[in-house]
This record gives sequence, C-alpha cells and structure tokens, in this order.
Amino acid sequence: MNVKGAAIASLVLGILSIIFPFAGLILGIMGVIFSRKVMKVSGENEGYRGVAKGGMICSVIGICLQILFVLSAVLGVALFWSFT
Repeated sequence: MNVKGAAIASLVLGILSIIFPFAGLILGIMGVIFSRKVMKVSGENEGYRGVAKGGMICSVIGICLQILFVLSAVLGVALFWSFT
C-alpha cells in the first residue's frame, strides 16, 4: 500500500467532506477508511501518520456536520408540511 498517497487522500477527502453537502457523508467515510489503513501500517513512513490523523479529524468533523445537515433538512421539511 502506498502510505503517502493514502495519507494525502484521507486529508483531501476529509476536507472535501466538510465542504460538500450530502456527498460529504460518503467522502468522510472514505477518508476515515484511508486514514485507518495508514494508522495500521507501521514502517519507515511514520511521518505520514500526522497527515492521516489530520484526515481522520477532518473526516469525523465532516461526517458530524453532514449528519446534522441531513437531520435539519428532514426536520425542516417535516415541520413545513405539518404547518401547511
């Protein structure tokens, strides 16, 4: 496995999961998967663990934001239809 590529991919996916609504949930899950793969690999590429940690943090924040966004959209639609 290419540790450098997986670490950078996890960071990029984590950042994108914060930015894009709805698709960010899938991107965040993919970012968590990539960062967990990097965390499990131990070898001479220990320097990329920090990048993978950053990707994990961004991915988790993105997932939480997307869940809140989806819940607020569903509740907003439900409340809108209940008052009409």
